[in-house]
Amino acid sequence: MTSESRHVPVMLQRCLDLLAPALERPGAVVVDCTLGLGGHSEALLTRFPEVHLIGLDRDKEALRLSAERLAPFGDRATLVHAIYADLAEVLDGLRIPTVQGILFDLGVSSMQLDEADRGFAYAQDAPLDMRMDQTTGISAAEVLNTYAPGELVRILRQYGEEKQAKRIVSAVVREREKEPFTNSARLVELIRDSLPQAAKRTGGNPAKRTFQALRIEVNGELSGLERAIPAAVDRIAVGGRIAVLSYHSLEDRLVKQVFAAGAASTAPPGLPVVPEKYQPKLKLLTRGAELPTEEEIAENRRAAPARCRGVERIREAKL
Repeated sequence: MTSESRHVPVMLQRCLDLLAPALERPGAVVVDCTLGLGGHSEALLTRFPEVHLIGLDRDKEALRLSAERLAPFGDRATLVHAIYADLAEVLDGLRIPTVQGILFDLGVSSMQLDEADRGFAYAQDAPLDMRMDQTTGISAAEVLNTYAPGELVRILRQYGEEKQAKRIVSAVVREREKEPFTNSARLVELIRDSLPQAAKRTGGNPAKRTFQALRIEVNGELSGLERAIPAAVDRIAVGGRIAVLSYHSLEDRLVKQVFAAGAASTAPPGLPVVPEKYQPKLKLLTRGAELPTEEEIAENRRAAPARCRGVERIREAKL
């Protein structure tokens, strides 16, 4: 199956429209911080024929597939094996001080969900891996089998917003003493058996929140995002734009906080005239978080949880 047939980019037209005023300038550079299978990048290179694209991804298989997809664009695309938290280091290595556009499509990619042996999907039995970069780091199985109970409870509550975290962790600790966890089906069954009936009747698959929490922990997603979004704001040129697609409240809240801080005055209260250095550095381009249309969700069910935010850099000073 080709990358094109496997991947429907989420909120594609809205992302292109948000970035367009910055990317229609001669010599514009755009960074796709979450390249995945290259759907957004392909559209950016097609719509803006003079733009140069830098694509980052930690998943080497995603890089291979997207390189095939973007091959027709030749040297207009530079693909780098890196995580979005290393955005500043990547740009420094390429000797690019600022860029005109930055796109984040957060969360797990379509390829990672669809490849059964990656262990991201709770709907099919697979090894509990969940690493986006399978060449480094610890797996979800190692987290389940080795973390202290209190740490597991914290992860499920903080990253999965799982109200039944204590029940699930108690069952995990009991079962891992009998036999270590290796596959997803056993964990899904344990979660179902652990939850009260009322908790199983709402919110879809009862394993969803636990799998999300494990994935975020394994890949350091939120800690990486805490570095990446401020770095993006720092490296975007005046007049440049950033678009971010988030898929759960923790990601969206973090993006919202950074954008809101940049769009607010930092002047002490009561000043009759606000000096330049205190004035907002960003302009919000979206009113709150924009949602996908009903038509898009009908076409691509994975778009349903998406939340889109955009900002424009309007002043030179760093945040």
